[in-house]
Amino acid sequence: MRFTFPILTLCHGGAQRMLVELTNRLTDRGHEVVILMPSGGDISYKIHSKLLRTDHTVLRESDFPASEIIVSNFYTTVPVSEAASKKGKGMHIRLSLCYEPLFLPENNVSFPSYHITDKLLVLSQWQQELIALSHGITGSIVPVGISASFRNQHIRHMLHEPLNITAILRKEENGFSSHRQQDYLVEQLDIVKHNAPDVNINFICPPDEFYSSESLQRMSAGGKYRFFTPKDDEELCFHYNGADIFVSASAYDTGSLPGLESMRCGAALVSVYSGGNLMYARHGVNCLLSYRYENRLAQDVFRLVQDPSLRARLAAQGEADSMVWTWDNSVKQMEQAIIRFVQNIPQSTQNESTRTPLFRRLADYKINKGL
Repeated sequence: MRFTFPILTLCHGGAQRMLVELTNRLTDRGHEVVILMPSGGDISYKIHSKLLRTDHTVLRESDFPASEIIVSNFYTTVPVSEAASKKGKGMHIRLSLCYEPLFLPENNVSFPSYHITDKLLVLSQWQQELIALSHGITGSIVPVGISASFRNQHIRHMLHEPLNITAILRKEENGFSSHRQQDYLVEQLDIVKHNAPDVNINFICPPDEFYSSESLQRMSAGGKYRFFTPKDDEELCFHYNGADIFVSASAYDTGSLPGLESMRCGAALVSVYSGGNLMYARHGVNCLLSYRYENRLAQDVFRLVQDPSLRARLAAQGEADSMVWTWDNSVKQMEQAIIRFVQNIPQSTQNESTRTPLFRRLADYKINKGL
């Protein structure tokens, strides 16, 4: 098939990583893939697909090449993709990497953008049900995956360091990071440090964001925290492997990729429930999970600091569970969903008997959360 992906940027981030992984693998599987990008769009990953840059800072319908499938993603790419589709340049399918109305400005624009096409791909059951409740459209799930670059290198015992507690911290200036709850994350890790002064608190941040953020550099200069700025997946994998406990405070994510990557690298995960992470996170089985209102992130981290056997058990189960999350599976699910769209097979006929309503899964979590 011939695909066009209008993409605004491929800077470091979970959504951008997924776009790269999907387009690369579609190309590797023999599809013709064009990434259509405005001038000035960043590229922080290796891409295998054809890159078509425009001479403008915004994408226009006339910029789209002829194709069979147009895959929009961010809400600002949806109207122009639909316009190109109406000009005969391909079937328009939306890949929703995040549900923008929840946390981005201009939700008066992003919310109605979900009424433009009923051909929808989502990342998780939480996102699927959220959009179905809000818009009446049931998207097909294309789950996140983990790159083969990430693996357990079994080096923690070789580092001869205190217990390492690691999280991702992003630039807040001129950004959209409220859903990451970074103030809460730092506050909770400060509590852990107060009660266990020998541990290391580490923050991972993309280098371009760290060096352009005055607030992050002030935190680093204070000496209370260590900051890592990995330039590529090899360095990021190393820092995941240095973490004994990986912590996430994000309130809502469609896929929550870092938690899954940290599991693959052998870290024990402590996380706030964010919606999408319920696809892989099982409290008391492969991680410690809490609702934000419970305000117990520090308590859960400290529990693993004090209980090495529990920490090891959760880390081992998390690594084992992470093995099924591959980008090859993701792209196969995407191909199958696109074939259904092309053949006009309704989403409601797919696996209805096997889908578990999300409210049931949340109820099960509440029953078992004392484990």
